[in-house]
Amino acid sequence: MDRSGYRIIDANFNRAREAIRVMEDYCRFTLNCAPLSGRAKDLRHRLSAAISRLDAVSLLSSRDTAGDVGIGQSVENALGRDNLKDSLTAACKRLTEALRVLAETVRLADAGIAEQIEQLRYTGYALEKDIALFADAQAKFGKVRLYVIISSNLPADALNLAAQCATSGADCIQLRAKDIDSDRYFAMAAEFVGICKDAGVLSIINDRVDIAVASGADGVHLGQNDLPLEQARKLQLKPLIFGKSTHSLEQLGSAIAELPTYVSLGPVFKTPTKPGAEPVGLDYIGQAMPVLDDSGVCHVAIGGITAGNIDTVLHAGAQAVVVCSAVADSPDPKAACKKLKQTIDALLERN
Repeated sequence: MDRSGYRIIDANFNRAREAIRVMEDYCRFTLNCAPLSGRAKDLRHRLSAAISRLDAVSLLSSRDTAGDVGIGQSVENALGRDNLKDSLTAACKRLTEALRVLAETVRLADAGIAEQIEQLRYTGYALEKDIALFADAQAKFGKVRLYVIISSNLPADALNLAAQCATSGADCIQLRAKDIDSDRYFAMAAEFVGICKDAGVLSIINDRVDIAVASGADGVHLGQNDLPLEQARKLQLKPLIFGKSTHSLEQLGSAIAELPTYVSLGPVFKTPTKPGAEPVGLDYIGQAMPVLDDSGVCHVAIGGITAGNIDTVLHAGAQAVVVCSAVADSPDPKAACKKLKQTIDALLERN
């Protein structure tokens, strides 16, 4: 390979590494997500290992910064970014462009190394998608403090309660309808999503990814025995919020590996919604916090939480709570919802 070929490789190797570093730091510092940051770091090291198989002396000696005709050429507002997300997007595009140039140029010297770089380009595409989808869902769910579950097969009752909660402090509402025909579930879900959307509240469908996608819901909550997240993601037509139930540290670790948007921790107390479920207690909340700390995964505490015990749940470390009976069984759901939200805000501000 002549000197010009090495110059192209050197320039695009540097460009690719710089782009990966932006992606890595975005995942590390903005998303606080060690798994995604780790994937970016691994990509950077694999690229460096591939390029290291070339003639290092020829590669470095070919660099001619002073004689580079590209120096001084500029595009208006080339570095203009409105936010960190824009910087991430630009970095992802630079990465795959640089990797394409590297693969084509390196092929002139070593077809095997070029093939490795070509595979890294596809790895880059997948990483870009996963970061973007995770970031979108995290940004939406990260603001949730009061999450209400509506468990009913009766459309009129469920929709009426949803409307009351949506205008009374709930940040997110989940529709749970068991033992109901799919057509009725979809019809109810579609109206439910509309109510939530009008109020600026997140809409989550329990268990059924197909219903969530078809109704246009913001997300779906999956239990331990529901469709695996990897398969559920394949069904989304837009970025979805994915929740996952956990009842132990072992389940929490497995859930984090799947990288959901959030996990539920519980049941904290005995709950009439699931009478057969043994409470995990407040200790699980405290134990889960350091595990979640650098995962980027959000959390909610769930199970038997009421206005009378919510303070103990928040003191244990929870930043968001899920309620069901505390609102649904109240003679005044709107008032109950408002009181819970005010209590959460006051306690979190104090902490």
